[in-house]
Amino acid sequence: MLNLATLLEGSAARTPDRTALTAGERKLTYRQLNEEANKIAGALKRRGIAPGDRVALTMPNTPEFAIAYYGILKAGAAVVPLNVLLKAPEIRYYLKDSGARIAIAASSFAGEVLGGRADATGCAEVWIAGDHSEAGSPPDVRALADVVAGEGSSRDCEPTMPDDTAVVLYTSGTTGRPKGAELSHFNMFFNALYVTEKLFQLSPEDVLLAVLPLFHSFGQTCVMNAGLCASATVALLPRFDPAAALSAMGRDGVTVFAGVPTMYWALLNHPDLPLLRDAIRDRLRLCVSGGAAMAVELMSRFEETFGVTILEGYGLSETSPVATFNLSQRDRKPGSVGKAIWATEVRIFDDSDRELPDGERGEIVVRGHNVMKGYLGRPEATAEAIRNGWFHTGDIGYRDPDGFFFIVDRKKDMILRGGFNVYPRELEEVLMTHPAVSLVAVVGVPDERLGEEIKAFVVRKAGIEATGPEIIAWCHERMGAFKVPRSVEFREGFPMTATGKILKRELKGA
Repeated sequence: MLNLATLLEGSAARTPDRTALTAGERKLTYRQLNEEANKIAGALKRRGIAPGDRVALTMPNTPEFAIAYYGILKAGAAVVPLNVLLKAPEIRYYLKDSGARIAIAASSFAGEVLGGRADATGCAEVWIAGDHSEAGSPPDVRALADVVAGEGSSRDCEPTMPDDTAVVLYTSGTTGRPKGAELSHFNMFFNALYVTEKLFQLSPEDVLLAVLPLFHSFGQTCVMNAGLCASATVALLPRFDPAAALSAMGRDGVTVFAGVPTMYWALLNHPDLPLLRDAIRDRLRLCVSGGAAMAVELMSRFEETFGVTILEGYGLSETSPVATFNLSQRDRKPGSVGKAIWATEVRIFDDSDRELPDGERGEIVVRGHNVMKGYLGRPEATAEAIRNGWFHTGDIGYRDPDGFFFIVDRKKDMILRGGFNVYPRELEEVLMTHPAVSLVAVVGVPDERLGEEIKAFVVRKAGIEATGPEIIAWCHERMGAFKVPRSVEFREGFPMTATGKILKRELKGA
């Protein structure tokens, strides 16, 4: 038997009085977190939730997310974390597709959840954390505080098997309707344990800053689950804001920061940085980047500023998420996402699923303990994604002779210009070295003659001027003519997802 919630239970038994979560002035010890999760589990069981059922969770990064998350697991059910930016029609789809029997939501997002539940008849109740006008009015819409009132704070974790579903993580849906990746208790447990002990080498003295959304696999596994597995402290921020993040890093003595590249860029370019940098440098020992490839120029600037090493890794929701990682400052290559983690195979295949030699570009495929069970209720999509035992990521990359993997780009982001394959990531790396470029995104735009043409969107560094023609001329000196952007558009910032990824599809429509 194995239940992902034993990560929390183990730390609650070892270090009950150590601080598990901080949220500003609010603090929860491991004992308190475990007891509150037990109350959620008891309330779910009382309402007939059984192993194999699914419960939706719409919460920002607050203590209630962790309380509900582990409470759902303790009841033997599967957690369905939903993006807090979803609107009612989208939530309706997720509730129907997942078959969630109960939805737990923060009061600030309850209106959208209630609107989405209207046609999701299988969702019997909505529990709302915080004040909300409808809580307690209809009998099936209840205040979370009322639901758990009277529940005992001590109970046994529901026995589940390693292959039972623990979490259903929905993909972004950029290539169709979102699909729910079913991740088992073993998928999630082992990935978090491996991050804790081998990759981050966490200890109870560590403080991890949770600015990555906990509804996403990166934040869930690499921050919340790994941090609580280590009996460390997880400092929660409801959403990423560079000023708030810098303040929390200094105030809470953050030792480990995990984020996506745009978060690192925002921290480096915030006006509060000079005031807080020294206090942060004194405690910060490790930074981790994932979610998208980080430009080497950005990595170098951040490392120099904070005196810390950034270790880059790679993975997807379907791989729990970690599949590759740079292990240390000594055993890493800047620009690489590292080597395959233990007992996981990562290879490069061509379009006919034949393995390619080192140095050749192809699709990254993964096989191992971290690969999902499949897509919930979609056997055809599962069979398409997992062929001959290999999960096909849709990402283009290559492996060097030392076993390090490099991400070239998403298959869908590749630009086909006049018969030439152009990878935006490669161009972005070069453009980031321009003295006036602070952030850049390269996309393909329709072109009657060539099929697609190359366009660069640029955020300029403060106080440094550059025109589009100047940047294009600069590119001509550093890359083949077929790769040079034909147009440059300047922006103050870019549209981004809740996880901090640049929304290139919106830029394409600009």
